[in-house]
Amino acid sequence: MDKDQVAAILVEIGTLLELKGENPFKTRAYVNGARTLEGLTEPLEKIVAENRLGELKGFGEALQEKVATLVTTGRLPYYETLKGSLPPGLIEMLDLQGVGPKKVKKLHDELGVDSIEKLEAACKDGRVAALDGFGEKSQTKIIEAIAFRRQFASRHRLVDALKVAEPVLESLRGHPDVIRCSTAGSLRRWKEVIGDIDFLVSSKAPAEVIAFFVGQPGVRSVLAQGETKASVILGEGIQADLRVVADVEYPFALAYFTGSKEHNIAMRQRAIARGLRLNEYGLFRSTEETRDPALRVACAEEKDLFAELGLPYIPPELREDLGEFTAGEAGDLPRLIEWTDLKGSLHNHSDWSDGRNTLEAIAAQAHELGLDYWAITDHSRASFQANGLDEDRLRRQLKAVAEVNRSYAEEGSDFRLLTGSEVDILKDGLDLGDDLLAELDVVVASLHVPASDEAENTRRFIRAAENPFVHMLGHLSGRLLLERDAYKLDQRAVIDACAATGTWIELNASPYRFDLDWRLWRYAKEKGVKCLINCDAHRLEHVAWLRLGAGIARKGWLTKADVVNTLPLAALRAELRKKRDRAVR
Repeated sequence: MDKDQVAAILVEIGTLLELKGENPFKTRAYVNGARTLEGLTEPLEKIVAENRLGELKGFGEALQEKVATLVTTGRLPYYETLKGSLPPGLIEMLDLQGVGPKKVKKLHDELGVDSIEKLEAACKDGRVAALDGFGEKSQTKIIEAIAFRRQFASRHRLVDALKVAEPVLESLRGHPDVIRCSTAGSLRRWKEVIGDIDFLVSSKAPAEVIAFFVGQPGVRSVLAQGETKASVILGEGIQADLRVVADVEYPFALAYFTGSKEHNIAMRQRAIARGLRLNEYGLFRSTEETRDPALRVACAEEKDLFAELGLPYIPPELREDLGEFTAGEAGDLPRLIEWTDLKGSLHNHSDWSDGRNTLEAIAAQAHELGLDYWAITDHSRASFQANGLDEDRLRRQLKAVAEVNRSYAEEGSDFRLLTGSEVDILKDGLDLGDDLLAELDVVVASLHVPASDEAENTRRFIRAAENPFVHMLGHLSGRLLLERDAYKLDQRAVIDACAATGTWIELNASPYRFDLDWRLWRYAKEKGVKCLINCDAHRLEHVAWLRLGAGIARKGWLTKADVVNTLPLAALRAELRKKRDRAVR
């Protein structure tokens, strides 16, 4: 196991111990141990092999032994026994928004609740509201959380699907009987939340490919296995379906299984208008449905299929029947951004607030990856739960960033950390004064504690956009995918305000957010609002979210020119000055 997997298990052990009512110091030791592992800058395997776990802060003999066992064997009997000692329903209850270990333990101890179903029943008959420390409001929120969970029970975040799909796809590519292969469905269209994973393969030996697929290491269970189809459950509990076709059918099957349903209907209508028939087996010269190979129009690739229907190639991300056909016919399909166009991220955190890594480690990684810049925008003081910075600490951080940059300048490198803040939007203004904001390279204004009123939240964002020292608004809707709905907010009104003031809006590339939603980016683009694809990174590994964010930007029809952080450093600095210069003039 790598450090992330080990850290996740340590956190879970701490949670399980808390559920059992263990000493809080003991539970905290596991959580602290996990945080230490997450902040490591060298491989955990190397530390274990060199017997150096004892050098880590807070690592006593018991923790050393458990971590070493996980790293070397991939299992931990202590963890398995602990997990097995608790009703599975208690752990499932922890998935509910706002229900932590202390609440779960109280519900179990005092009401005998050991499943979500029993919890729902206890809420409906008022027993939860009667518990000390809960009340009617808590009971209502729990009922809402249960409903929310059921609504998305079979849905999965894009990043979780990619995590299990990409190793399987690579394995399929290496099989000698596989001619071509790809993901399809909503994963290929880069939807922020998906249902199942679809794989498509062309082969002359489908039975061998099917057998290989169901035997993959990531397969938990096999749901169905036929001559050309198979369905399995992969890690994270995601269903994956494989379809194997003849290579001559592959371009048509790939387009069909990629979808969307609405896009496919429009494609079939275009075929009918040309005296053709389109289905998953081919494009046929026929006025009736057919699979006759003699009538199939030869298409070696998907782009040939689009050409036969009078269209340029439409990237999978745009296949939602939301204007791609009109744009294609007019020659107006955009050349979409590539993640390699990005030069850095302008919303990120360090260990000065709630990030895991030092300024030096963050800079070293960004520089090694060939990025031009990386902004440090730690939380402001109102985010006390995130160790937000007051004015004194922020000014000390500015000096620390200058020291890091000095070292790169002395080495002849053009890479720079940029100073900044993710400043909270409060009820009566911003959390930091304009004098201090004016000293920063980058200012991200974010709302973390919304009002219950749509008009009030909208007003707060518009006022933040009107501040000449705010460059961009962060994670505008406040949603957490599969966890929390968006704030009550008139997002289009905020976009209009950004257009009027020259304020940018970020596309937060965290796979838990992807906010602003891709469905609103065309409106923002039409209004002239620029995008920032930001990682909102809290750990070094989060730099990989640049790729995810770029995929969502593509789905929003964005080009390289629409995204500010495709600019090199000098040009970026000039753009960062523009809003402030306009305010001065």
